[in-house]
Amino acid sequence: MYKINSTAAMNAKTICGIALLALATLQACKSGNAEKKAEAPKVAAAPAATEAILLEKQKLSASLQIPGELIAFQQVDIYAKVSSFVRKIYVDVGSQVKQGQLLATMEAPEIGSQLSAAESRLKSFEAIYIASKANYDRLLETSKTPGTISPNDLDLALARQKSDYAQFQAAKASYREVTDNSNYLEIRAPFSGVITTRNTNTGAYVGPSGKGSDLPMFTLQEQGKLRLVIAVPETYIGYLKDNSEVNFSTKAYPGKKFSARVNRMAGALDTRLRSQRIEMDVTNADKKLLPGMIAEVNLQLNANDSSFVVPKSAILNSSTGTYVIGVTNGQVNWIPVQKGADAGGKIEIFGKLQTGDTLVKAVSEEIRDHSVIKVKLSTEKPLQ
Repeated sequence: MYKINSTAAMNAKTICGIALLALATLQACKSGNAEKKAEAPKVAAAPAATEAILLEKQKLSASLQIPGELIAFQQVDIYAKVSSFVRKIYVDVGSQVKQGQLLATMEAPEIGSQLSAAESRLKSFEAIYIASKANYDRLLETSKTPGTISPNDLDLALARQKSDYAQFQAAKASYREVTDNSNYLEIRAPFSGVITTRNTNTGAYVGPSGKGSDLPMFTLQEQGKLRLVIAVPETYIGYLKDNSEVNFSTKAYPGKKFSARVNRMAGALDTRLRSQRIEMDVTNADKKLLPGMIAEVNLQLNANDSSFVVPKSAILNSSTGTYVIGVTNGQVNWIPVQKGADAGGKIEIFGKLQTGDTLVKAVSEEIRDHSVIKVKLSTEKPLQ
């Protein structure tokens, strides 16, 4: 038998392992080179063209939803003219009254005494005036005979007559004043309407505001016709005209539409809200609508002239202002504009623009001013 040397065997195994590792590495390198050759060379893609539109003039018909308030066409708080006590009340909350109808009567004993005194004073001065007038008339007739009456006596009689007449007129005015005050003891409706508030009862002490009455005796409203009041922002004032028709709805009657026409425009802006007060008359014969209701008003904003209209996506609202992005021979220009009315994703713009200008349809601040881009015109139909 042959004896094998163990050290030689181990060296043989090591040499075989190294050979196998070298063979595997060689095959991996050949495979990697083959894959690299198989890959096609990559070419940088050309930048996509930016979609653009041609600027055109159109008439934009828009609508504006704005809250409004219904108020009584006429409303008055009724106070007592003179300090007095309530004798009798003839109406209550919800009473329908006619113009001139008696609402309440009051009593004030001192006014009766003042009336009696004024009447006596009037009769006294009337008698004095009648006597002085008669005296002057007799002297005037006698003076027609020469030498009977001196001119001085005649002048004194005339002066006395005029003085007594003036006192008589003053007494008459005083009597009329007391009579008018006594007439104020009857409270009557200044116009036809509905009593919506009553703050007094029989026997209560009443008087002018702050002098016996902190609250009015009654509040009277005319409800057969109402006022619809809205505040229109400055931006939309140019679209409104007198007699323009508007539609509105209320929460009390969902789904029901009411109509009104513009009757009054304030002609000035509220300094706090920068809006104009607009009033519309609303016929309310069936009394369905009530003063104090909030209405949702739909205003149709029909432009008088054509203007430039673009999609809202073409407006760039930057920290430095509002712009559209124009493109001329591939060069970008940020054009400052002002916005007008908007409707259905479209908006009016005003600025240094011309019909046929090329504008970027969907803008972003990544499209820098004075940069160069490639554009393609939108295939969508022009805005209508």
